[in-house]
Amino acid sequence: MMRTIKKLSLSAIVLVVAASAGAVIADDSDVREWRPSSAGNDVTNLSSLQRGAKYYMNYCLGCHSLEFKRYQRIADDLQLPDDVALENIVFTGEELADMVKIAMPEDDASEWFGMAAPDLTLVARSRGPDWIYNFLHSFYVDEGTVAGTNNRMLGNAAMPHVLWSLQGLQEAVYKESDNGSETFVGFRTVREGRLSHSEYDRVVRDIVNFLDYAGEPIQTQRRQMGFWVLAFIGVFILLAYLLKKEYWRDVK
Repeated sequence: MMRTIKKLSLSAIVLVVAASAGAVIADDSDVREWRPSSAGNDVTNLSSLQRGAKYYMNYCLGCHSLEFKRYQRIADDLQLPDDVALENIVFTGEELADMVKIAMPEDDASEWFGMAAPDLTLVARSRGPDWIYNFLHSFYVDEGTVAGTNNRMLGNAAMPHVLWSLQGLQEAVYKESDNGSETFVGFRTVREGRLSHSEYDRVVRDIVNFLDYAGEPIQTQRRQMGFWVLAFIGVFILLAYLLKKEYWRDVK
């Protein structure tokens, strides 16, 4: 737990320093065009869910709880042995039966970030997986904010870019039109992260996948059950139609 909070605190400090120090601006050819896109996540991908749980516990749990879930349920659903789960994902509890909470007091969170970080158990159901996916791709350097970053999907977001060491730092690029107004074009990398764009994209998809699962763990079984329910209804309608024909066969 403490190593997670320390990691997040260090990331925030380094991010502010990097943002305030500025960065070298590349050529216009380095601008990556941006538009909202689909997450394309798959909650049946067990390996992705396991990686997503790892990333969430190490990068997100310092601030965001999943207080409607127990570690045991996550371990069972993701097919993690109890000893592996205890060692690798249980950072804010002592037993697998504990709920996934955070240690940060709400008063401290409000003082540091302006508000307490929301619980993310149901964020995929309220916002949608696509929104989370685009949100985690949309942080950019903004020296006018406390955290040193801003977000295109959620303006003036209090959340710092905790994944900056993986993605790197990027700036928002605007194009000036003939009437003097500015139009957002995309992002330009000003500091490389540890991962390439494709590698970071996979990390984001894994986190989105895990949050999609967390919001509705039963969704895979529900979809499978729905197929058989529809099949039963189809057979019932066919039998009802044949029975109706039999009853009305002699009616002129």
